Amino acid sequence: MKEERVNLCSREEIMAAGAEFSPTFTIIESSYNKENKIKDDECLDDLKQTTNAKPPRHISVVRHSMSSITLSPPAALETDSDDGSVCSKTPSDEKSGFLPVYRSGSCAEIGPKQYMEDEHVCIDNLREHLGASDDFPCPAAFYGVFDGHGGTDAASFVCSNLLKYIIDDPQFSVSVEKAVKSAFIKADYAFADSSALDISSGTTALTALIFGRTMLIANAGDCRAVLGKRGRAVELSKDHKPNCSSERLRIERLGGVVYDGYLNGQLSVARALGDWHMKGMKGSSFPLSAEPELQELVLTEDDEFLLLACDGLWDVMSSQCAVTIARRELMLHNDPERCSRELVREALKRNTCDNLTVVVICFLADPPSRIEIPPTRRRSISAEGLNLLKGVLDGVS
Repeated sequence: MKEERVNLCSREEIMAAGAEFSPTFTIIESSYNKENKIKDDECLDDLKQTTNAKPPRHISVVRHSMSSITLSPPAALETDSDDGSVCSKTPSDEKSGFLPVYRSGSCAEIGPKQYMEDEHVCIDNLREHLGASDDFPCPAAFYGVFDGHGGTDAASFVCSNLLKYIIDDPQFSVSVEKAVKSAFIKADYAFADSSALDISSGTTALTALIFGRTMLIANAGDCRAVLGKRGRAVELSKDHKPNCSSERLRIERLGGVVYDGYLNGQLSVARALGDWHMKGMKGSSFPLSAEPELQELVLTEDDEFLLLACDGLWDVMSSQCAVTIARRELMLHNDPERCSRELVREALKRNTCDNLTVVVICFLADPPSRIEIPPTRRRSISAEGLNLLKGVLDGVS
């Protein structure tokens, strides 16, 4: 088991990015782009082959990708500049002049492990990707990070099929939340029925589905979604570790045990898809759950970017530190791909023990603006006041 370490950024770094700390949101419910696979020598200098795992079908060392889509100008109806089709807007879009921009970049690195078991997907223009009709919600985007273990079969399967299960769910047009939650379970069951795949492999899953200004985060496992809100880190997902009090209660209620931080002494996460050697009959409840927790929010002008990353990043970096680094990078070059690459490099410098996958999604066309922190006003006390205070203190003593 890898030991978790949290390295906070220095006070100077946080001040430089104008960052403040904030509490997390309350949870409301329990690059599919063409990738250029390149070798990054700077990231690979200090790699060590220390961990044994099932080799994947295709080993990828470093993957980078970037894409973007900008929303059309405000109007009750929007015309797509490419095909002339009309996109409807949500009421929240009409009330606010703010329109987000979807610009994403990603970096995936094998790290010190022997095999790469992470997968990720970045789709900045969902309707174009699906080839959907004009009545499909527009604009829309989909992103996901999938941290595999015990081989790559589960992560590859879920990454390739989860979006399809969401879109095809009969509840999709009525309740996106129910469709997403149902899709996670369907993907888990479908993987169990795949005779050609190793169903003992497993994966965590973290997704972000965005329609206009409304964003829905779904998480099962220990990947994490963090919103950069004018320099503040706002965690939009909860790490599902077996030692977490709520997860431990659920596990024990269903007959499982947590031993030395591991579910049934085997797995370091409390929720995952796959791992069918640890589950029972389909349709029943298991200590290892594939059900995601959901968080929905409406994006505002203060929401600058979103970070989706596997635990290879969070094991060596706090959420606030990652946001501070990302904001500083975006202020320099405004490039989400370079930003994701820098976060991966920083995690490698901090000796992460796992694969690394980072997805950065920007919601603004311009780089984050510098936040001026007003100087602290120095206060002084007069000689009379000092003597009066001294007299009061002497009287008390």
